[in-house]
Amino acid sequence: MAASMELLAEGRAAVGERDWQRALAAFGRVDEAGGLGADDLFSAADCAWWLGRIEESLAAYERTYRAYLEDGEPAKAALAALMLGAHASERGDGVIGAAWMNRARRLLEGVPESAEHGYPLYFEVFGAMGRGELDLALSLASRMQQLGRRFSDRNLVALGVLAEGRGLVKKGEAGRGMALLDDAMLAAVADELHPVWTGGIYCHLMDVCHELVDLQRAGEWTRATEAWCDRVTEAVLYRGICRVHRAQVYQRRGEWLEAEAQAIRASTELEGVHVGTVAEAHYELGELHRLRGEPTDAETRYRRAHELGRDPQPGAALLHLEAGQAEVAVTSLRTALADREGDPLGRVRLLSALVDAAVHAGDLRTAREASDELQATAEVYGTVGLTALAQQAQGAVLLAEGRPAEAREALRLAGDAWHQASAPYDAARTRLLLVRTLRALGDEGAAALELETAQETFERLGAIPDARRAAALRTDASPPDGLSPRELEVLRLVATGRTNREVAELLFISDKTVARHLANIYRKLELSTRSAATAYAFERGIVGPPTTSTT
Repeated sequence: MAASMELLAEGRAAVGERDWQRALAAFGRVDEAGGLGADDLFSAADCAWWLGRIEESLAAYERTYRAYLEDGEPAKAALAALMLGAHASERGDGVIGAAWMNRARRLLEGVPESAEHGYPLYFEVFGAMGRGELDLALSLASRMQQLGRRFSDRNLVALGVLAEGRGLVKKGEAGRGMALLDDAMLAAVADELHPVWTGGIYCHLMDVCHELVDLQRAGEWTRATEAWCDRVTEAVLYRGICRVHRAQVYQRRGEWLEAEAQAIRASTELEGVHVGTVAEAHYELGELHRLRGEPTDAETRYRRAHELGRDPQPGAALLHLEAGQAEVAVTSLRTALADREGDPLGRVRLLSALVDAAVHAGDLRTAREASDELQATAEVYGTVGLTALAQQAQGAVLLAEGRPAEAREALRLAGDAWHQASAPYDAARTRLLLVRTLRALGDEGAAALELETAQETFERLGAIPDARRAAALRTDASPPDGLSPRELEVLRLVATGRTNREVAELLFISDKTVARHLANIYRKLELSTRSAATAYAFERGIVGPPTTSTT
């Protein structure tokens, strides 16, 4: 008996120190000797979950649930059932998870009100947000805080503050909402809360940062959470979740090798433990492969993300665009947007991609509509990243509409915003648009500077498709004989012997669009063959003469 008490004391102390391995070993030895009480079974279930031993954890939560019922504590049994339901859902068993959560709610009916009544609201509030019932969500969030304060449960108070913040952001009150989210996060990283809720708050905050393209806030809280993770030893789950969020931050900041390493580890560490995080890791890897010009690997990752329940858009559509299939990309993005009606932040990245696809497909009406919606969203939420996306989209559409002076102003604003957000790849893409804009305005000198910087950035990052597009823009010639800047780009590539398909891939447009540009070139230059156009390009210095090798 004395030995068991010593082991229990050791296990409880190890839980306090976040030493899950030592705690679980101690609890296991006590359990073998004569069984654990309900509270210690709950702790053992937590420990197994933190270590990624999900089957062991779920079994322990079920034992905990039954032990509390036998002890006549239905409220605590409901909390065990709730955790069992949540963790089962996280690993992909949604039906079983929902059943346990419903059981938890039924247990709490008719039981004197306690802090445990607040925890089901945590899950209900985000369901209400998903349905667009924001007033209900805010009411539930307020109720969580009231219960937390009434029963001195700081975890419940912090979760209620988090939920209120997310609801306000969704209502368009981003300033108030983010202030509340930051406040909840301060309590979390100060280690004032149970670790499972600290991780939950961090995940929600990072989701909001991702939606708002709030790169600075995401970076700062990720660094703060790394320090928290270091204090939580062997925390398999949240270390994996942190890795995915780090990968997203690193990718936007141009640290692609580190982003890839973090995403790969998360995709393997959490397999069978947290399906949503694994799906997001695969999607992030798909993005990195796409940006580096590795379409087969990108498609494989997007497909795996989709299998795990993550919408592969906009990445999958942009992969079609890279292959010159602009119309296919537009269709895919329209479908994805139809599923996001009433979710302005969830539509942001889809709209940004749709602008690119529609411009390259020559569908300027769709591009304009998408750009205008993106601009309206940016005006409501006002973050630097959203402003950059919206201004970049506006610039692309204005340039396609033949309004280069207005495009230049929008693109300058976008470039400044991307620089402020420390997003080098996005800034370089904006520079490529500026190159074409400045050339249309006759400022070849300024265009050359923008092009040089953009190409250096793409080459440093390993963004091979974009580096090729930048190289294709290199020319000292101003558009002659009424050719547009894009027609000049097409002519230069055709004159170097590239096929229509190769030109399409380099310029990020469809084969049909290349053929249309080529027809316009023939008409404007009064030529009728590809060889005649090539001779014209050599004569005008648009491309250099072919070299003759000597042996």
